[in-house]
Amino acid sequence: AGLQRVVRSLDEVLTATPDSRVKIAIETTAGQGTYLGHRFEHLAEIIQRVGNASRLAVCVDTCHIFAAGYDIRATRAYETTMTQVDRIIGCERVIAFHLNDSKRPLNSRVDRHEHIGKGHLGLAAFRCVLRDPRWDGLPMVLETPKSVDLHEDVTNLRVLRELMCGRGAARHGRPTRPSTR
Repeated sequence: AGLQRVVRSLDEVLTATPDSRVKIAIETTAGQGTYLGHRFEHLAEIIQRVGNASRLAVCVDTCHIFAAGYDIRATRAYETTMTQVDRIIGCERVIAFHLNDSKRPLNSRVDRHEHIGKGHLGLAAFRCVLRDPRWDGLPMVLETPKSVDLHEDVTNLRVLRELMCGRGAARHGRPTRPSTR
């Protein structure tokens, strides 16, 4: 019933804006409480049921998918999860990432963002995302805890850039740099 309500709302917006080229990105959720969208199947069902699915896309939030039970902490686990993304949603639907570590463990279904490498995801997860050629050119937004001092953003971006470049290790030609939000 909740998914159908989301579909009706999206259909209403898309019908009211038929000439728009703007896409609506549905973000993955952690599944906290009764939130929908923590299973890739939820997003696939919404996309399938919406009348004009060509205007729907997906934003993957690293903390959210981890909290929802999708492990991306090591290469094999990451590849398993991304195979599910491709099979269920389609990698071509992914148009953005929110990059953040998780204060809570895998499958906690609690949405608590942490600084890059300081939570349960760790650095390897971000190395996998940043070096994956499927995401070349996609916007990646730093969505970590904020304070008055932006020093934390600078540190998080430095860590992400180091992971992306591999400190001399092979790169996959990623032209886009993570940005702050």
